[in-house]
Amino acid sequence: MNIGQAATATGVSAKMIRYYESIALIPAGKRSDAGYRIYADSDLHTLRFVKRARLLGFSLEQIRGLLSLWQNKERASADVKTIAMGHVAELNQRIAELTEMRDTLQTMASCCHGDQRPDCPILQSLGD
Repeated sequence: MNIGQAATATGVSAKMIRYYESIALIPAGKRSDAGYRIYADSDLHTLRFVKRARLLGFSLEQIRGLLSLWQNKERASADVKTIAMGHVAELNQRIAELTEMRDTLQTMASCCHGDQRPDCPILQSLGD
């Protein structure tokens, strides 16, 4: 399967596949005699793994670690859980920060009359 077909089959763009190869997140595709990348089913499986991990918000370095554990049949599931729970903690922190940002902006917006007057409590607050 060529890179375009692999991209279609996995939902990972050809550009991202090349990028993941360039940073050695995934192994480079084998090459045909004409120099085209060729991907096997195992490569597609790895690309789907990476895509799912990215959708869950894992960083590339976390994905690198998860891939290593995924490919190591001697791994301890505790190692995987540690990475997952660390990511959960990061997500909870980001959720708290986003919630605070939303609440602050909502408070600022509720103070604004939203009419034709030039004074704007939102801009005043941002300028303070």
